[in-house]
Amino acid sequence: MSRQLLGFALAATLAVTLTGCGSGGSGSGDDALEIWIRQAPDSASAKTAVKLADAFTKASGVKTKVVAIFDDFETKLQQQAAQRKLPDIVINDTAQLGNMHTQGWVREVDKAKLAGGDKLSDLAWKAAQGGDGKYYGVPFSAQAFALIIRKDWREKVGLGTPRTWEDLTKLAQAFTDKDPDGNGRKDTAGFVIPGGTKRGYASWYASSLIYANGGDFVKATGPGKFTATVDDPRTVEAVKYLQDQFCTTKTVNPGAVSNDTTVTHEVFEKGQGGIYLVGPYVLARFVKNVGTDKIEVVPVPKGPSGGPGTLGEGENVYLMAGSDNEDGQRKFAEFAASPDGQRIGMNKDADGVIVRLPVNTRIDMAAERQDPRWKVFQESYAHAVYAPPVPNWAPIRQTSADAINTVWADCSADVKSAMEALNTKLNQELQSQKAS
Repeated sequence: MSRQLLGFALAATLAVTLTGCGSGGSGSGDDALEIWIRQAPDSASAKTAVKLADAFTKASGVKTKVVAIFDDFETKLQQQAAQRKLPDIVINDTAQLGNMHTQGWVREVDKAKLAGGDKLSDLAWKAAQGGDGKYYGVPFSAQAFALIIRKDWREKVGLGTPRTWEDLTKLAQAFTDKDPDGNGRKDTAGFVIPGGTKRGYASWYASSLIYANGGDFVKATGPGKFTATVDDPRTVEAVKYLQDQFCTTKTVNPGAVSNDTTVTHEVFEKGQGGIYLVGPYVLARFVKNVGTDKIEVVPVPKGPSGGPGTLGEGENVYLMAGSDNEDGQRKFAEFAASPDGQRIGMNKDADGVIVRLPVNTRIDMAAERQDPRWKVFQESYAHAVYAPPVPNWAPIRQTSADAINTVWADCSADVKSAMEALNTKLNQELQSQKAS
C-alpha cells in the first residue's frame, strides 16, 4: 500500500475508534474540560487563555483545564489520538482544519444551532468550512498580514511609506546602505524574513506577496476538488521579486533562509532589519521592546500584476471527537466566540493576545484597542486569502516552502522552472489526497 493510501486508511480507522471512545479530558481523570492551545507555556498568551477559561467556568459552571503547548503541537496531538485520549477542545490554526478533519479528530459543527453563530464574520466562517461544505470548527480569531516598519529609520533616510513594490525595494535598499541607525556601520538590512523550511515558513511568508500580486498556490475546480497554480506568471513574479531581494539588491537579513519566526522577531527587535511582513500578534511586543514611536504599520502594497491581497489566518475552536462532554464543548465554543470571550482574548493593547482580530461582528475594535495601528490589520482583513479547504494543507505548504527556500538560497536557480516543478508536485499531492 502506498504511503498516502496507508495514511488515509489509518485516519479512517482512527476516526471510527475515536467516535466510540470518550476522551475523558485527555485522560486527566477528572471532569474538567481540557483545552489545548498552541502557545508557549507560561507565556502572556497562555495566561490570557487561562483567563478565558476561568471566565467561561464562572459563567457556565463547567470546570476547565488549559494546556499550552508550542513545540511539536501536532505531534503531541497525534500521540494523544493514538492513545485515544484527545483533549476536549483544541484552539488551533485555521490551516489545520483539513488535516484534523481527515484524521477524524474533530466533530462537525451545526452552525445553525450554535448560539450567536449568526453574529460571526462570514469570512471567518469560511475558514471553518471543510471541502465538503460542512463546518468543523467555530471561528475564534482572525488575522491579516501587513508591514511593520521602523518609522524612525524611514524618516532618517528621507523616504515615504511604500505604496508599490518598487517603493518597497527602494526603502529596503536605503535601510541596507544608508546607516539608518546612525552607528557608523553597515550592519542593518531592509527585510527581515523567516525564510526557513521549518513548519513551511518560507511559503507562509511569501504567500502575502503572492496574493498581493493576484497569484495563488492552488485553486478550486469544484466541490472538494483543486488544481495547483504556482506556475501562474503572477505567482512566479512574486517569488522572483523576493529572490531579487536575497540575491540582487541583497536587502535581506543574513541567515534568513534558515530562520523561523522566533529568531526573526528578535532580529527585528535588535535593530538588525527594518521591514517585517507579519501578523498583528507581535505588535504589542514590538511596541514594548522597540518603542511605540519607532514603528509603524503599512498595508502590503499591491503587486504589479494584481492585488490587493494578503495572507488570512486565524484560529478556530475545534470540538474534538470522542469527548464525553459534548455539551461543555459547545458551550465553550459559544463563549469563546461571544463578545465577552472575544474581549478577553483580545487583551486590549497588552501583550498576550489570543484573539488578534475579532470574529464577532458585535465587537467594535476601536473601543477595545486604543492603538490605531491595529486598524491597518483590520482593513487588510477585508481582502485576506485563507488557505483553501484541501484535506491536508500542511504538506502543500511544506513542499512549497522547500521549493521557495531553494530559489532564495541558490541565486543561480531559475524561479520559473522551480515553480513549474513545484506545480507538478502539488498536483501529485492533491491527487494523493483525492482532491484533484
